Amino acid sequence: MALHIHEAWILLFVLPGLVTPAAINHEDYPADEGDQTSSNDNLIFDDYRGKGCVDDSGFVYKLGERFFPGHSNCPCICTEDGPVCDQPECPKIHPKCTKVEHNGCCPECKEVKNFCEYHGKNYKILEEFKPSPCEWCRCEPSNEVHCVVADCAVPECVNPVYEPEQCCPVCKNGPNCFAGTTIIPAGIEVKVDDCNICHCHNGDWWKPAQCSKRECQGKQAL
Repeated sequence: MALHIHEAWILLFVLPGLVTPAAINHEDYPADEGDQTSSNDNLIFDDYRGKGCVDDSGFVYKLGERFFPGHSNCPCICTEDGPVCDQPECPKIHPKCTKVEHNGCCPECKEVKNFCEYHGKNYKILEEFKPSPCEWCRCEPSNEVHCVVADCAVPECVNPVYEPEQCCPVCKNGPNCFAGTTIIPAGIEVKVDDCNICHCHNGDWWKPAQCSKRECQGKQAL
């Protein structure tokens, strides 16, 4: 009996030395949740759904709190369903705006070009110019060009001509009218043939001349 007790004590001292770390099954001793997370290379963020909202910088906001998700976003209210953001009706950007900033809820125009474009040329604000002899134009502060076209009077002749750098036609030989196919000057009677004397209507230069028959000259009765 004493022999068996002595052998049992020997086994108790020898067995712990035979148990190595490789013999321990880690499944029997699960690691803490914190240890598992720290061994993962990917960061795991907390889930704030239904409890709060997170902005672009990682700041957490409580339910009901007003915040800006990012520097260029509209203000939002944190709700259980996530951010509910304002959607204002932003003013339209000027079509000639050359610099737009998105630093707030609505985009802003910071620079509008200070010149006008007209037929491929640039003009300064309030600059006046004549693109043609009949046009007078000005570059308005709105970057738009407003033009006035000359209203020419009806010429007092049937053969007006256009001179260089002049808008309206001119009667170089004075008022006149047609007597048949012949142009006669206004203000005098003109004998257009052996039998007819004509003159222009007073002021109505576009009308045919008034003619009257006179005794024919140069013709003798046979």
